[in-house]
Amino acid sequence: MTLKIGIAGARGLSTLQGFRCMPDIEVAALCDLDEAYVTEAAAANGIPHTYRVFEDMLDADIDAVVISTPMQLHVPQAIMALQAGKHVLSEVTAGVTMDELWWLKETVESTGKVYMMAENYCYIPQNQLILNMVKQGLFGNVYFGEGEYLHDVRSLAYRLNRQSPGEASKPTWRSYWQLGKRGAFYPTHSLGPVMQWFQGDRIRSVSCFGTGWHTDERFRQEDTSITMCQMESGKLIKLRIDCISKRPHNMNYYTLQGTKGSYEAPRGLGDTHKIWLDSMGDQEDRAAWRPLSDYDMYLPDRYKEVTEEQKAAGHWGGDYFIVEDFVSAVKGLHSPPIDVYDACEWTAVAMLSELSVMNGGRAMEMPDFRKSTSYAEQIIKL
Repeated sequence: MTLKIGIAGARGLSTLQGFRCMPDIEVAALCDLDEAYVTEAAAANGIPHTYRVFEDMLDADIDAVVISTPMQLHVPQAIMALQAGKHVLSEVTAGVTMDELWWLKETVESTGKVYMMAENYCYIPQNQLILNMVKQGLFGNVYFGEGEYLHDVRSLAYRLNRQSPGEASKPTWRSYWQLGKRGAFYPTHSLGPVMQWFQGDRIRSVSCFGTGWHTDERFRQEDTSITMCQMESGKLIKLRIDCISKRPHNMNYYTLQGTKGSYEAPRGLGDTHKIWLDSMGDQEDRAAWRPLSDYDMYLPDRYKEVTEEQKAAGHWGGDYFIVEDFVSAVKGLHSPPIDVYDACEWTAVAMLSELSVMNGGRAMEMPDFRKSTSYAEQIIKL
């Protein structure tokens, strides 16, 4: 039986190649408000049906929807798709308000359909390698991790008026829902992989601190925001989000510290992924980094066997494996690796960090999306 996929957002086709690498999968529909663009994109990619109205695509003969639209549309469209009996693979973040996250969780639970968040940074090969090493105990008891997303996106906050070049540029959705917010507005790229390394732990509280405004006075987002996530176990995750500062990009920097070893991603300029393990036998005061590539034998088997076609899907091959996991979940072979509870908790860091930074870094309690059932348990406590 062929699984038919519809994609919402013609500029978000990162999953397309992944679906095409799989048997019995058809990307059957593409939806976008820009009629000229969606027609062009569908023709270029051999997608047979196009729609301007999302609800019209949901009425079509499709089984699942990929939501690649702006952030503020993710939850409304996911809910409509789930209620229409479609499975959902949603780009990040899951939503833009706390209430939306509760609506999403409740809809997934009531419909029984598969919901998965497409946090593809979890699928970067090195992050999967570290995850496998964590599972095998090579880092011992993991207690600290960091994630950073340093990506100057100011140029994406305004759209040039091509029809009237003399007129001022118009703000895009990013001007409001990303650079118009304070705190860690886009936490999941930095947080997701580290959360998976903290096997089974959950975030207990979120504290956020900002640098103030120094680079570009047009935006409410501070130059840099530092967010501390205290885990239920007492362990700690540190996030840095910076989409304002003038600097080279570094969008996937991570560190991990455990009782038996540590890991650091590259900083740039010839740096490489590096690791140290107590089992290397170094003298205590002479520990030395080794290249992480020396431990490629711990990559999951499917990464070792990846084809060139699958690697071409994007994000270092991660865009294929995230699609593979979503399809397997839809077929009932396993639960989605990044389910609605992960999606809600990781995304909630954005909203809680905004409240925290506006209250002097006050620790904001994270609700337990897996257990909270009553409205009284869904409040944000100050």
